[in-house]
Amino acid sequence: MSYILTEINDQIAWITINRPEALNAMNPIVISELEEAFNSCTEESSVGVIILTGSGDKSFVAGADIKTMQTMGPDEALSFGKVGQKLTVTIENSPKPVIAAVNGFALGGGCEISLACHIRVASETAKFGQPEVLLGILPGWGGTQRLPKLVGMGIANEIIITGRMINATEAKEIGLVNHVVPIEELKEKCEEIAMQILKNGPNAIAKSLECIRNGVGLTTKDGLKMEVKYFSKLFNTEETKEGLSAFVEKRAPNFRK
Repeated sequence: MSYILTEINDQIAWITINRPEALNAMNPIVISELEEAFNSCTEESSVGVIILTGSGDKSFVAGADIKTMQTMGPDEALSFGKVGQKLTVTIENSPKPVIAAVNGFALGGGCEISLACHIRVASETAKFGQPEVLLGILPGWGGTQRLPKLVGMGIANEIIITGRMINATEAKEIGLVNHVVPIEELKEKCEEIAMQILKNGPNAIAKSLECIRNGVGLTTKDGLKMEVKYFSKLFNTEETKEGLSAFVEKRAPNFRK
């Protein structure tokens, strides 16, 4: 039985974590299958945008499987942490934009997976949190690194060391999510954003994401050097020539032939 469902329509790949009986909790098998699905969609030429969600209406990903972690010693925990981090890096480094459709609980590893996505859209019923300290552990899949970059160090400190859950409204207020919608409108909103993205040059999108990602931690001077290098290199591509010509000719560009 596969725990990951993938559906591709109109250049949009929906990846669904399908383990509703466990609130889509992550164990090593689910992690492996999810990474495989992301790699497949990234390599698939017919895919322009990836949307990640969880099955059912209760949970995006409720976190890592606690029963799995209960039997771990330090060595097993190190391996488990590393495979979880590898997954989140794969998502974060995707040249194709990844939208998290957060339809319920996004806790622990689930919150960390959402943090690795480029855009987060939450239903009004969504809940976010890094409750690891309640279990005597800490976020191990990137929560201590990505959350402060999104919401600031002070708020990240509070969320992580109190372990409290926050609702979708608060998540929007602190910049953790881009949009909050009724759950019945979640799919439509994600696909609306995806369709806006698909109008644009795929190479320009990939390089923009790379600049944003790699610019974090650089000085403004070094970041500008990187940005202008990518900017200039795009002028050697058919995509850029098509985009500029289409604008001058007052027509829609044909980026995705």
